[in-house]
Amino acid sequence: LDPYLNRFHAPIVNHERYSFPGWPETHTFPMDKFERLAHALTTNCKASQPEWSTLPRPLVRSSLDFFQPLDFHDVISSGWIQQPTGPIDASYFHEFLSGQLSEEDARIIGFREHVSRPELIERTVLEVAGTVLAVQLAFRYGVASNVAGGTHHARPDAGAGYTILNDLAVAANYATDEKLNGGSVEGVKRVLVVDCDVHQGDGTAHFEDLGGSGRLFTLSMHCESNYPLRKAKSTYDVGLPDGCNDEEYMIALRDIVRKAFKDVKPDLVLYDAGVDVYEGDKLGRLNISENGIRQRDRWVLDQCVTKGIPVVAVVGGGYDRDVDALARRHAIVHEECAYVWRKHKLWES
Repeated sequence: LDPYLNRFHAPIVNHERYSFPGWPETHTFPMDKFERLAHALTTNCKASQPEWSTLPRPLVRSSLDFFQPLDFHDVISSGWIQQPTGPIDASYFHEFLSGQLSEEDARIIGFREHVSRPELIERTVLEVAGTVLAVQLAFRYGVASNVAGGTHHARPDAGAGYTILNDLAVAANYATDEKLNGGSVEGVKRVLVVDCDVHQGDGTAHFEDLGGSGRLFTLSMHCESNYPLRKAKSTYDVGLPDGCNDEEYMIALRDIVRKAFKDVKPDLVLYDAGVDVYEGDKLGRLNISENGIRQRDRWVLDQCVTKGIPVVAVVGGGYDRDVDALARRHAIVHEECAYVWRKHKLWES
Protein backbone atom coordinates (compact mmCIF):
# COMPACT_ATOMS: atom_id res chain seq x y z
CA LEU A 1 0.00 0.00 0.00
CA ASP A 2 1.44 3.36 -1.07
CA PRO A 3 2.02 5.31 2.19
CA TYR A 4 1.06 8.54 0.44
CA LEU A 5 -2.41 7.06 -0.05
CA ASN A 6 -2.65 5.58 3.44
CA ARG A 7 -4.14 7.86 6.08
CA PHE A 8 -4.66 5.16 8.69
CA HIS A 9 -1.30 3.59 9.52
CA ALA A 10 2.44 4.02 8.97
CA PRO A 11 4.42 1.56 6.82
CA ILE A 12 4.72 -1.87 8.48
CA VAL A 13 7.21 -4.55 7.42
CA ASN A 14 6.35 -8.24 7.71
CA HIS A 15 7.34 -11.57 6.20
CA GLU A 16 5.22 -14.69 6.44
CA ARG A 17 8.32 -16.70 7.34
CA TYR A 18 9.18 -14.71 10.46
CA SER A 19 7.38 -17.65 12.09
CA PHE A 20 7.50 -21.26 10.96
CA PRO A 21 5.76 -24.51 11.91
CA GLY A 22 7.18 -27.27 14.06
CA TRP A 23 8.51 -25.13 16.88
CA PRO A 24 8.24 -26.82 20.32
CA GLU A 25 5.12 -25.56 22.09
CA THR A 26 6.89 -25.76 25.46
CA HIS A 27 9.85 -23.61 24.41
CA THR A 28 10.17 -20.34 26.35
CA PHE A 29 10.58 -18.37 23.13
CA PRO A 30 7.19 -18.10 21.35
CA MET A 31 8.27 -18.43 17.72
CA ASP A 32 4.69 -18.16 16.46
CA LYS A 33 4.16 -14.73 18.00
CA PHE A 34 5.13 -12.98 14.76
CA GLU A 35 2.48 -14.83 12.78
CA ARG A 36 -0.05 -14.15 15.54
CA LEU A 37 0.92 -10.48 15.58
CA ALA A 38 0.44 -10.12 11.83
CA HIS A 39 -2.94 -11.84 12.20
CA ALA A 40 -3.91 -9.48 15.02
CA LEU A 41 -2.99 -6.43 12.94
CA THR A 42 -5.20 -7.60 10.06
CA THR A 43 -8.23 -8.78 12.08
CA ASN A 44 -8.58 -7.12 15.47
CA CYS A 45 -10.80 -4.08 15.94
CA LYS A 46 -13.66 -2.90 18.15
CA ALA A 47 -16.13 -5.20 16.38
CA SER A 48 -14.02 -8.36 16.75
CA GLN A 49 -12.29 -7.60 20.08
CA PRO A 50 -14.49 -5.09 21.94
CA GLU A 51 -12.92 -5.94 25.29
CA TRP A 52 -9.58 -4.40 24.33
CA SER A 53 -9.63 -2.67 20.92
CA THR A 54 -11.13 0.73 20.12
CA LEU A 55 -10.11 0.69 16.45
CA PRO A 56 -13.04 1.18 14.04
CA ARG A 57 -11.40 -1.29 11.62
CA PRO A 58 -8.38 -3.59 11.66
CA LEU A 59 -5.18 -1.56 11.58
CA VAL A 60 -4.06 -3.31 8.37
CA ARG A 61 -6.80 -4.14 5.87
CA SER A 62 -4.93 -6.90 4.05
CA SER A 63 -1.72 -8.88 4.39
CA LEU A 64 -0.85 -7.41 0.99
CA ASP A 65 -0.55 -4.00 2.67
CA PHE A 66 2.58 -5.09 4.56
CA PHE A 67 5.95 -4.21 3.07
CA GLN A 68 8.06 -7.34 2.55
CA PRO A 69 11.85 -7.49 2.89
CA LEU A 70 14.20 -8.96 0.32
CA ASP A 71 14.32 -12.72 -0.07
CA PHE A 72 16.86 -14.71 1.92
CA HIS A 73 19.48 -15.19 -0.81
CA ASP A 74 19.31 -11.54 -1.88
CA VAL A 75 19.98 -10.45 1.70
CA ILE A 76 22.97 -12.81 2.00
CA SER A 77 24.56 -11.36 -1.13
CA SER A 78 23.79 -7.73 -0.22
CA GLY A 79 26.75 -7.30 2.14
CA TRP A 80 24.48 -5.63 4.73
CA ILE A 81 25.17 -8.13 7.48
CA GLN A 82 28.71 -9.53 7.47
CA GLN A 83 32.08 -7.84 7.51
CA PRO A 84 33.83 -6.15 5.81
CA THR A 85 30.82 -4.02 4.82
CA GLY A 86 28.45 -5.15 7.56
CA PRO A 87 29.08 -5.20 11.33
CA ILE A 88 28.79 -8.97 11.96
CA ASP A 89 31.91 -11.13 12.18
CA ALA A 90 32.16 -13.00 8.86
CA SER A 91 33.32 -16.30 10.37
CA TYR A 92 30.48 -16.36 12.89
CA PHE A 93 27.96 -15.42 10.21
CA HIS A 94 29.04 -18.20 7.85
CA GLU A 95 29.13 -20.76 10.67
CA PHE A 96 25.56 -19.84 11.50
CA LEU A 97 24.39 -19.96 7.87
CA SER A 98 25.95 -23.39 7.38
CA GLY A 99 24.53 -24.79 10.62
CA GLN A 100 28.01 -25.20 12.08
CA LEU A 101 27.75 -23.28 15.35
CA SER A 102 29.09 -25.23 18.33
CA GLU A 103 26.84 -26.79 20.95
CA GLU A 104 28.04 -24.19 23.43
CA ASP A 105 27.17 -21.36 21.03
CA ALA A 106 23.72 -22.86 20.52
CA ARG A 107 23.23 -23.27 24.28
CA ILE A 108 24.08 -19.62 24.96
CA ILE A 109 21.71 -18.52 22.20
CA GLY A 110 19.03 -20.63 23.86
CA PHE A 111 17.75 -22.48 20.79
CA ARG A 112 20.15 -25.45 21.18
CA GLU A 113 19.57 -28.08 18.47
CA HIS A 114 17.15 -25.81 16.61
CA VAL A 115 19.90 -23.30 15.70
CA SER A 116 20.85 -25.34 12.63
CA ARG A 117 17.28 -25.68 11.33
CA PRO A 118 17.00 -24.09 7.85
CA GLU A 119 13.73 -22.39 8.83
CA LEU A 120 15.36 -20.68 11.80
CA ILE A 121 18.35 -19.59 9.74
CA GLU A 122 16.07 -18.11 7.10
CA ARG A 123 13.77 -16.27 9.50
CA THR A 124 16.75 -14.83 11.39
CA VAL A 125 18.14 -13.29 8.20
CA LEU A 126 14.70 -12.10 7.06
CA GLU A 127 14.15 -10.37 10.42
CA VAL A 128 17.34 -8.36 9.96
CA ALA A 129 16.31 -7.48 6.39
CA GLY A 130 12.94 -6.34 7.71
CA THR A 131 14.53 -3.81 10.04
CA VAL A 132 16.76 -2.56 7.22
CA LEU A 133 13.68 -2.07 5.04
CA ALA A 134 11.96 -0.26 7.90
CA VAL A 135 14.96 2.12 8.01
CA GLN A 136 14.49 2.88 4.33
CA LEU A 137 10.79 3.53 4.86
CA ALA A 138 11.26 5.65 7.98
CA PHE A 139 13.85 7.78 6.23
CA ARG A 140 11.35 8.47 3.46
CA TYR A 141 8.12 8.76 5.45
CA GLY A 142 9.16 9.60 9.03
CA VAL A 143 8.11 6.44 10.88
CA ALA A 144 7.96 2.72 10.11
CA SER A 145 7.83 -0.53 12.06
CA ASN A 146 8.84 -4.17 11.78
CA VAL A 147 6.64 -7.04 12.96
CA ALA A 148 9.86 -8.64 14.28
CA GLY A 149 13.31 -7.35 15.33
CA GLY A 150 14.99 -6.11 18.46
CA THR A 151 17.63 -8.86 18.67
CA HIS A 152 19.71 -6.86 21.11
CA HIS A 153 21.68 -9.56 22.96
CA ALA A 154 23.60 -10.66 19.85
CA ARG A 155 27.19 -9.38 19.61
CA PRO A 156 29.37 -9.07 16.52
CA ASP A 157 30.72 -12.61 16.92
CA ALA A 158 28.14 -14.45 19.05
CA GLY A 159 24.46 -14.77 19.81
CA ALA A 160 22.76 -14.92 23.21
CA GLY A 161 19.36 -14.71 24.87
CA TYR A 162 17.29 -16.00 21.91
CA THR A 163 19.00 -13.60 19.51
CA ILE A 164 21.50 -14.55 16.80
CA LEU A 165 22.11 -11.55 14.52
CA ASN A 166 21.74 -8.04 15.89
CA ASP A 167 19.31 -6.29 13.55
CA LEU A 168 19.73 -2.95 15.33
CA ALA A 169 23.49 -2.87 14.70
CA VAL A 170 23.06 -4.00 11.10
CA ALA A 171 20.42 -1.33 10.50
CA ALA A 172 22.56 1.39 12.12
CA ASN A 173 25.55 0.44 9.99
CA TYR A 174 23.40 0.37 6.86
CA ALA A 175 21.85 3.77 7.57
CA THR A 176 25.21 5.49 8.12
CA ASP A 177 27.02 4.02 5.10
CA GLU A 178 25.72 5.63 1.92
CA LYS A 179 27.98 3.48 -0.23
CA LEU A 180 26.42 0.37 1.28
CA ASN A 181 22.84 1.63 1.13
CA GLY A 182 23.22 3.03 -2.39
CA GLY A 183 21.92 6.44 -1.39
CA SER A 184 18.55 5.11 -0.19
CA VAL A 185 19.34 6.74 3.16
CA GLU A 186 21.24 10.03 3.05
CA GLY A 187 22.76 12.29 5.68
CA VAL A 188 22.43 9.92 8.62
CA LYS A 189 25.57 10.29 10.71
CA ARG A 190 24.35 9.43 14.22
CA VAL A 191 21.93 6.64 15.12
CA LEU A 192 20.43 6.38 18.61
CA VAL A 193 19.00 3.06 19.78
CA VAL A 194 16.30 3.62 22.40
CA ASP A 195 15.96 0.17 23.94
CA CYS A 196 13.01 -0.26 26.30
CA ASP A 197 13.06 -4.05 26.47
CA VAL A 198 13.08 -5.27 30.08
CA HIS A 199 16.52 -6.83 29.50
CA GLN A 200 19.58 -4.69 28.88
CA GLY A 201 20.61 -4.34 25.22
CA ASP A 202 24.06 -5.68 26.06
CA GLY A 203 24.78 -7.06 22.61
CA THR A 204 24.15 -3.76 20.84
CA ALA A 205 26.47 -2.03 23.31
CA HIS A 206 29.32 -4.31 22.15
CA PHE A 207 29.43 -2.96 18.60
CA GLU A 208 32.43 -0.82 19.48
CA ASP A 209 33.43 -0.17 15.86
CA LEU A 210 30.14 1.62 15.25
CA GLY A 211 30.17 3.34 18.62
CA GLY A 212 33.83 4.28 18.40
CA SER A 213 33.28 5.95 15.04
CA GLY A 214 30.51 8.09 16.51
CA ARG A 215 27.80 6.46 14.42
CA LEU A 216 25.96 4.38 17.05
CA PHE A 217 24.73 5.50 20.47
CA THR A 218 22.87 3.12 22.75
CA LEU A 219 20.27 3.87 25.41
CA SER A 220 19.04 0.93 27.45
CA MET A 221 16.32 1.25 30.10
CA HIS A 222 15.87 -2.15 31.70
CA CYS A 223 15.26 -4.05 34.91
CA GLU A 224 18.59 -3.95 36.74
CA SER A 225 18.22 -7.37 38.40
CA ASN A 226 17.21 -9.12 35.20
CA TYR A 227 19.21 -10.85 32.44
CA PRO A 228 22.06 -10.48 31.64
CA LEU A 229 23.73 -10.86 35.01
CA ARG A 230 26.85 -9.05 33.80
CA LYS A 231 25.76 -5.80 32.21
CA ALA A 232 27.55 -4.14 29.30
CA LYS A 233 28.20 -0.40 29.17
CA SER A 234 25.75 1.40 26.92
CA THR A 235 26.06 5.08 26.09
CA TYR A 236 23.17 5.54 28.52
CA ASP A 237 21.99 2.91 31.00
CA VAL A 238 19.01 3.14 33.35
CA GLY A 239 18.63 0.11 35.60
CA LEU A 240 15.13 0.06 37.06
CA PRO A 241 14.20 -1.67 40.34
CA ASP A 242 11.92 -4.69 40.45
CA GLY A 243 8.27 -3.70 40.64
CA CYS A 244 8.74 -0.31 38.92
CA ASN A 245 5.26 1.04 38.06
CA ASP A 246 3.87 3.10 35.17
CA GLU A 247 4.44 6.51 36.75
CA GLU A 248 7.99 5.78 37.91
CA TYR A 249 8.81 4.26 34.53
CA MET A 250 7.65 7.28 32.54
CA ILE A 251 9.57 9.73 34.75
CA ALA A 252 12.78 7.77 34.15
CA LEU A 253 12.07 7.40 30.44
CA ARG A 254 11.42 11.08 29.81
CA ASP A 255 14.53 12.13 31.70
CA ILE A 256 16.98 9.82 29.90
CA VAL A 257 15.52 10.16 26.40
CA ARG A 258 15.51 13.95 26.61
CA LYS A 259 19.13 13.89 27.76
CA ALA A 260 20.13 11.51 24.96
CA PHE A 261 18.38 13.61 22.32
CA LYS A 262 20.10 16.74 23.59
CA ASP A 263 23.55 15.11 23.72
CA VAL A 264 23.49 12.94 20.60
CA LYS A 265 21.26 14.96 18.27
CA PRO A 266 20.42 11.74 16.38
CA ASP A 267 19.59 11.62 12.69
CA LEU A 268 17.73 8.33 13.15
CA VAL A 269 16.20 6.50 16.12
CA LEU A 270 15.81 2.73 16.36
CA TYR A 271 13.20 2.01 19.03
CA ASP A 272 13.07 -1.42 20.67
CA ALA A 273 9.55 -1.60 22.09
CA GLY A 274 9.86 -4.81 24.11
CA VAL A 275 6.67 -5.69 25.96
CA ASP A 276 8.40 -7.90 28.53
CA VAL A 277 8.14 -4.87 30.82
CA TYR A 278 4.48 -5.93 31.22
CA GLU A 279 3.37 -6.72 34.76
CA GLY A 280 2.32 -10.25 33.79
CA ASP A 281 5.33 -11.16 31.62
CA LYS A 282 6.96 -14.34 32.86
CA LEU A 283 10.49 -12.98 32.28
CA GLY A 284 9.78 -9.40 33.32
CA ARG A 285 9.90 -8.31 37.00
CA LEU A 286 8.50 -4.84 36.34
CA ASN A 287 4.94 -3.72 37.04
CA ILE A 288 3.98 -1.92 33.83
CA SER A 289 0.37 -2.10 32.62
CA GLU A 290 -0.70 -2.40 29.00
CA ASN A 291 -1.81 1.21 29.19
CA GLY A 292 1.67 2.07 30.48
CA ILE A 293 3.21 0.34 27.47
CA ARG A 294 0.95 2.35 25.17
CA GLN A 295 1.86 5.58 26.95
CA ARG A 296 5.57 4.73 26.62
CA ASP A 297 5.36 3.93 22.92
CA ARG A 298 3.29 6.99 22.07
CA TRP A 299 5.64 9.31 23.93
CA VAL A 300 8.85 7.96 22.35
CA LEU A 301 7.44 7.90 18.84
CA ASP A 302 5.84 11.33 19.11
CA GLN A 303 9.04 12.84 20.48
CA CYS A 304 10.93 11.57 17.44
CA VAL A 305 8.39 12.71 14.86
CA THR A 306 7.90 16.09 16.53
CA LYS A 307 11.66 16.69 16.35
CA GLY A 308 11.80 15.56 12.73
CA ILE A 309 13.85 12.45 13.53
CA PRO A 310 12.96 9.35 11.47
CA VAL A 311 12.10 6.48 13.81
CA VAL A 312 11.94 2.71 13.31
CA ALA A 313 10.05 0.58 15.82
CA VAL A 314 10.84 -3.10 16.37
CA VAL A 315 8.91 -5.43 18.67
CA GLY A 316 11.61 -6.72 21.02
CA GLY A 317 10.87 -9.28 23.72
CA GLY A 318 7.68 -10.58 25.23
CA TYR A 319 6.89 -13.90 26.92
CA ASP A 320 3.45 -15.29 27.65
CA ARG A 321 1.88 -18.73 27.34
CA ASP A 322 -1.16 -16.97 25.90
CA VAL A 323 0.50 -16.06 22.60
CA ASP A 324 -2.59 -14.29 21.26
CA ALA A 325 -2.58 -11.97 24.28
CA LEU A 326 1.14 -11.43 23.72
CA ALA A 327 0.53 -10.62 20.04
CA ARG A 328 -2.08 -8.01 21.02
CA ARG A 329 0.50 -6.48 23.38
CA HIS A 330 3.08 -6.33 20.58
CA ALA A 331 0.43 -4.72 18.35
CA ILE A 332 0.44 -1.65 20.60
CA VAL A 333 3.60 -0.16 19.11
CA HIS A 334 2.23 -0.52 15.57
CA GLU A 335 -0.99 1.15 16.68
CA GLU A 336 1.01 3.99 18.20
CA CYS A 337 3.03 4.37 15.00
CA ALA A 338 -0.35 4.76 13.31
CA TYR A 339 -1.36 7.34 15.91
CA VAL A 340 1.64 9.59 15.22
CA TRP A 341 1.22 8.94 11.48
CA ARG A 342 -2.28 10.40 11.65
CA LYS A 343 -1.49 13.11 14.21
CA HIS A 344 1.32 14.55 12.08
CA LYS A 345 -0.31 13.67 8.71
CA LEU A 346 2.95 12.10 7.60
CA TRP A 347 1.45 10.98 4.29
CA GLU A 348 1.70 14.66 3.32
CA SER A 349 5.42 14.89 4.08
